[in-house]
Amino acid sequence: MATKLPREMTGAELKSMLKSSINLKSLGGVKCPELKLQPEDLQWWRDAKVGMFVHWGLYSILGRGEWARFNEQIPKEEYEGLADEFNPQDFSMTEWTDLAKEFGAKYMVMVTRHHDGFALWDSKASYEGFNSYNTASHRDFVKEYTDAARAAGLKVGLYYSPMDWRFPGYFDPEGLPENAQLMKDQCYGQVEELCSKYGPIDIMWYDGGWLAHKGSDTSSAWFWEPVKLNKIVRKYNPKTLLNPRSGYEGDFYCDEGSHEITGKILPVPWEKNMCVCSGCSWGWMADDPVSDFDWLIKMLVNVICRDGNFLLNVGPDRNGKLSDEVKNRMREIGDWLRKYADAVYGTRGGPIEPVDNVYGTTSNGNKIYLHVLDTKECSAQWIPLEGYKIKAAATYEGDAVPFVQNEGAFKVDLNGIEKPETDTVIVLTLDRDVERKQAEEVYFTGKE
Repeated sequence: MATKLPREMTGAELKSMLKSSINLKSLGGVKCPELKLQPEDLQWWRDAKVGMFVHWGLYSILGRGEWARFNEQIPKEEYEGLADEFNPQDFSMTEWTDLAKEFGAKYMVMVTRHHDGFALWDSKASYEGFNSYNTASHRDFVKEYTDAARAAGLKVGLYYSPMDWRFPGYFDPEGLPENAQLMKDQCYGQVEELCSKYGPIDIMWYDGGWLAHKGSDTSSAWFWEPVKLNKIVRKYNPKTLLNPRSGYEGDFYCDEGSHEITGKILPVPWEKNMCVCSGCSWGWMADDPVSDFDWLIKMLVNVICRDGNFLLNVGPDRNGKLSDEVKNRMREIGDWLRKYADAVYGTRGGPIEPVDNVYGTTSNGNKIYLHVLDTKECSAQWIPLEGYKIKAAATYEGDAVPFVQNEGAFKVDLNGIEKPETDTVIVLTLDRDVERKQAEEVYFTGKE
């Protein structure tokens, strides 16, 4: 049987199709059918829906963001001296994994090495031995994290940045090819360590493949040779999910930042990556305000109703600690997720296209979960639905909701709900299971 080739779609077509605020990064990555996972290999991830991201490193000592070294042009020796202070006291990795569970995450992604080059494990491949095991803490935080995450029943994701500001060759790879090659050798060696030393890795989450802070991850693929790099990953872990930030097209797409999500359901696996705080920094900042609960719930709902995953970041301080405000907000979201678990976990976005700021849907089996953000406006609208008969409509708590249905649409009357919630969930029970669309093989070229 001939292999079905993915349908190619330009960036302009994508924008036109979605008419949305979603901004997928690193379009047009290098294709390699040999590396591409099958839809069933992503099923656990698509069912998981919610993950916790952690940014932590030397920059957490400064508290001015993970880009502080570059933005402030801190001299190499001065910045690397911070490693003598990076020695978290009374810190156990279970503090993070316990919080991830309380938050309702099914997977985690921890930064193992950011653009500053400081590795959080016993890395023999680390240039000049710049890692946590060789410095003050003498700890392998990647081992502590992977052990704790698995013990907590969480899937394990590792963030890794190929680029490293310590190498002048990063900023001029063609003019300083030998120095750039040292950086590349470090990348290959460290990726192999991460994939071979810590058991099965569920997600390899790259960031920063672009060279000299120009172009994109895709335009720098000539240098990193991402197919060759990711064959190392697959050698040790054949089913590891890859994001698209190494220059290879990856297994899922990423939308990064705190901008709101609008538009249609995406026909591909994707993930929203954002911070629980303001989003001005991924790393710890002392006065970074925590986002409102209602706003975060709306963001989560807008993502899952468009068939995406929600990866929410926290930035611990130098001692690995998170503020009570951050922890309480994560737990609040966790309480909400436990209450509405059936409407989130194991669902798929749709089958009904969302209407911005009014409603969206998730579904599983013969249930459609109507996530209502504006009960008054939703009650006034005929909602398209063909091919299914609604047998019952009720609040999530089980109270009957009046509805009418014709051949192509239905209407729910939510005026009896006196105190609508941020997301008022209405459960529609159908006469048959919702048909899940087969995953579309779409290749976004990135070209306009």
